[in-house]
Amino acid sequence: MTKWLRENRQTVIRGLGSLLALALLLVLVREEGDGELFSAMRRVSFWYFLAAIGALLVSRLFAVARWHILLKSAGVEISYLRSAMLTFTGNFSSNFLPTTIGGDVARLAGAMQLGYDRAVCLASLVADRLIGMVGMALALPLGLIPAFALGDGASQAIAVSTLFQKGMDFAKRTLESLSIWLKRPLALTGSLLYTLGNQAFIYFAIYLLLQGIDHHVPYWLVAGMYTLTYFVTLIPISINGLGVQELSMAFLLVQLGGLTSSESATIALLTRVLFILASLPGAFFLPSILAAMNEKKSVE
Repeated sequence: MTKWLRENRQTVIRGLGSLLALALLLVLVREEGDGELFSAMRRVSFWYFLAAIGALLVSRLFAVARWHILLKSAGVEISYLRSAMLTFTGNFSSNFLPTTIGGDVARLAGAMQLGYDRAVCLASLVADRLIGMVGMALALPLGLIPAFALGDGASQAIAVSTLFQKGMDFAKRTLESLSIWLKRPLALTGSLLYTLGNQAFIYFAIYLLLQGIDHHVPYWLVAGMYTLTYFVTLIPISINGLGVQELSMAFLLVQLGGLTSSESATIALLTRVLFILASLPGAFFLPSILAAMNEKKSVE
């Protein structure tokens, strides 16, 4: 038992972090009564929810294009359809198999199964993740400015100092990881534009959910709140951000968006549902990738 805990310590810690965050979210909702959450759920317009799913699916296609252009510019002869297949498989893995296989691992395994160069594909995945973070960083002021208005000067100074240090480290890692594409500025620019399109439709999906409960929050503020939530979930204290994403989003929706606790919990939970539904196409491709990974392990 001790050996198992030592080998799986990180997974256990993240699992406990997710449970703690979900428990805190439950406490937040119970302040208004359990019935308020179900009441807020029933208020969500079906058509707005459907439109939000559509918007998130469009965002996934932009995410596919972001990785696809990196692969193509690095000399990988891959079709957009195959890039989409691998990306959706990675999304599905992240949502349903977070403790055993990550989304990027699934994408890499799938790319190798299809015969593409492992080193280039691995580098492209790192670049894809970093460019996604760059896009989010560009939108970060939309969340920081209203968030700082809630705190005191000391906390703001600490936050700015921490963000500056992390930003410098991030810039260094980015330059090291993008070495292949620094000589291809058009590919990098196109990839960044695609990630901005991806973000725009993610924000729009959440904006539509808020419209679905007749809560009119400015689009730019929705963008800022989601961006802050994104960076909070990068802290490795939960499984795939489970619980932490919902709790942080609910808190920001209450503090910045003016929602009640039950309304904010509803939007936070439905956002998770949207991401799960948008990843379901990956279920069709995952079995073949898992089979290839198991075969590779048996050979080794």
